[in-house]
Amino acid sequence: MSRKPVHLAVYDTYADWETGHATAYLARAGYEVRTVGPTREPVVSIGGLRVQPDLALDDVDPDGSALLILPGADLWDVSDDLAPFARRARAFLDAGVPVAAICGATAGLAREGLLDDREHTSAVSFYLAATGYGGGERYVDTDAVTDRGLVTAGPTEPVAFAREVLRLLGVYEGEVLDAWYRLFHDSDPEAYAVLEKAETGR
Repeated sequence: MSRKPVHLAVYDTYADWETGHATAYLARAGYEVRTVGPTREPVVSIGGLRVQPDLALDDVDPDGSALLILPGADLWDVSDDLAPFARRARAFLDAGVPVAAICGATAGLAREGLLDDREHTSAVSFYLAATGYGGGERYVDTDAVTDRGLVTAGPTEPVAFAREVLRLLGVYEGEVLDAWYRLFHDSDPEAYAVLEKAETGR
């Protein structure tokens, strides 16, 4: 079955550990993961990884995407350099294409007004409150939240973030999704048997 690609935003200081579980298991499920930078010039992650983006942000159309993933980055909190990614997230959501944001990217979406009318989470409520956004009453103190096509999570919850992404795109569901989460979040050895059975049919 042909699927639209997933687009992973990459920019200087992006948090390279926050999206790995999600992208790895999307790729294993047959999704092409394409990186999107401010331009096609190389960027460098917080961990020093140098990435050559596949695409520039201006070249990404929601109609050609299954999902936009926005990782955290120091730049979300120190400048407006990444505001174009939040504006593009609005275009995705307006087109009915999901967006997943973690860590500092949630603050970027808050500044764009995208969290004002959706349930959401982040690192802590006062982190988002500092943006001056209008969605404080919709903040949920939990590991990750999905509301109307938008996934949000804090920086300490990359596995829960991935769980919501995998659920949203139908990669796993029900007890299999629960087992995946228990394996990678809780190191539950019993969960491995559930996943193996689901993948092999035995």
